[in-house]
Amino acid sequence: MTDRLMTGAEAPGFTLKDSNGEDVSLASRRGRSTIVYFYPAASTPGCTKEACDFRDNLASLQAAGFEVLGISPDPVAKLAAFAHQEALSFPLLSDEDHAVAEAYGAWGEKKNYGRTYQGLIRSTIVVDPDGKVSVAQYNVRATGHVAKLRRDLKLDK
Repeated sequence: MTDRLMTGAEAPGFTLKDSNGEDVSLASRRGRSTIVYFYPAASTPGCTKEACDFRDNLASLQAAGFEVLGISPDPVAKLAAFAHQEALSFPLLSDEDHAVAEAYGAWGEKKNYGRTYQGLIRSTIVVDPDGKVSVAQYNVRATGHVAKLRRDLKLDK
């Protein structure tokens, strides 16, 4: 299993293609807090629920100073269809070789119906304006995750 990131660690840099085929880098978000969430597959029930939850909370997250980036191993074309279908207005990034997921500790052993395999672990990393990890959450649940994250970030008073 890949080592997981810890609070205070330097967030690994990356540049990935978004759903429009444009390059998006973590470095371009320096000076702003960024929520980087990893999800297994676009257009699946859990991932759709999580993405729509981020979409529905995006304005309040941005008002609190947070950007959102979603990363999956899906190809750009699948991300484009997902973003269009669900009216997602934040960048979805393609990590087909899962190198970024590995660097963030979001790729590793999973078990499903008694089968063990390597795959993407639903995870959320919050990167502070200085490029350091301020929150690292692994094996998160799709349902209710954004509400929990908002509480952890003390955005709900």
